[in-house]
Amino acid sequence: MHNKPQLFHPQAEAALANPELRANFRGAMDYLRDKRQTAFADPDEESAIRDRAEAIRQRCLSKLPALLEQLEANCIANGIRVHWAENAEQANALFADIIQSHGGTQVVKGKSMVSEEIELNHAMATEGIDCLESDMGEYIVQLGDETPSHIIMPAIHKNKQQVADLFAEHVPGFKHTLDVDTLIRTGRNVLREKFRRADIGVSGVNFAVAETGTLCLVENEGNGRMCTTVPEVHIAITGIEKVVEFLADVPPLFSALTRSATGQSITTYFNMISGPRKHDELDGPREVHLVLLDNGRSQAFVDEEMRKTLQCIRCGACMNHCPVYTRIGGHAYGTVYPGPIGKIISPHLMGLEATRELPTASSLCGACGEVCPVRIPIPELLQRLRREAKQEPRPGVPALRGQNSAKSNTEAFVWRSFGLLTRTPALYRMMSWCATRLRGLIPSKLGPWTRCRTAPRPAANTLRELMAKRNK
Repeated sequence: MHNKPQLFHPQAEAALANPELRANFRGAMDYLRDKRQTAFADPDEESAIRDRAEAIRQRCLSKLPALLEQLEANCIANGIRVHWAENAEQANALFADIIQSHGGTQVVKGKSMVSEEIELNHAMATEGIDCLESDMGEYIVQLGDETPSHIIMPAIHKNKQQVADLFAEHVPGFKHTLDVDTLIRTGRNVLREKFRRADIGVSGVNFAVAETGTLCLVENEGNGRMCTTVPEVHIAITGIEKVVEFLADVPPLFSALTRSATGQSITTYFNMISGPRKHDELDGPREVHLVLLDNGRSQAFVDEEMRKTLQCIRCGACMNHCPVYTRIGGHAYGTVYPGPIGKIISPHLMGLEATRELPTASSLCGACGEVCPVRIPIPELLQRLRREAKQEPRPGVPALRGQNSAKSNTEAFVWRSFGLLTRTPALYRMMSWCATRLRGLIPSKLGPWTRCRTAPRPAANTLRELMAKRNK
């Protein structure tokens, strides 16, 4: 299943018509929201954590070019080989070159949304390289030839019956069961053997520390640690916005991330990678590579308002609280990053022409902004993208790729006419006079709405009526 953002509306309609999908998401979203609420039981503490996380992200982004150079220098000093990729094509070419230079054919990959962004698995398959997802959720959606529907829980759209059916179809010797522990154990048994045979390990990066040249990886399953230590070569990939200035910046962001994502105070594993295996060490990769990906992020960076998009730490809280996402799931968006954060970051990665339907796929209720741990003003950015999709570039404002692609001449004419009417008193009075006398020409579907303008009489439960009854 590989949907497209241009087809958001029919994809959303199909999702709404799928009762099983909606039931799966209903239970999952309720669970995640309850977990987050428990993790942030004290409103004052929550506000303090969010304030600090926002301040850290804004400070680091304000120094981004210098911090990236510092990160590169310290990573190289630690023995990490650093590569830069302007787009997905360059990133995939780097992966292919590194893997093929070692004669590799088997890759195990920890959870990485950036690798999904560049479609690494498909690109490597064309080179004869097999990439296996080792995160349990990613492994499940890979078996089903699907894309992740959530950035934290990729297989959140599936229930245990669907997972069991997938295993029965793709895992040799699997005996059909709905026992969750058995299903997880089955997946782990398959993956354990793959870790032993893999030539290359691939991972994402949650925080890249410029001060020390350290790559931080947050996870719960241990697959990230296996991918980064068992194979002889480890390749990490991350967006350029993930850099932080100091090692001391990581704990506040880590706390905000885990509480917002899964309601945990801390994850099971927190990996800090500062280089390849030393001569006196018994395990770890002999080579570590870091791929720094732009892929449209520079476009967001140069615009002071849009730069706030890059504050995201990929917790998924905005999705869990969005009334649109919770009803249609992630696949309807047709993008790697769905939900509210996807609606503001995908236009930079893919261009407004391809994603022009997404900024309007929101009720602007503000729930996403209220729960964002780094206080990204998502509703305001959505409104900005809606305007840019229908406006020509303006002097002094950085242009967006695909800007003005959603322009409608009919809509523009209507708004120009309305503006003229409201600015001219004589025309406005004439319009009002005509509207009151020609309302009989309104289509029949709207007739009842215009004829019945008196509110229905409420039930006799007002205080006055209750008192009147008592006095009788």
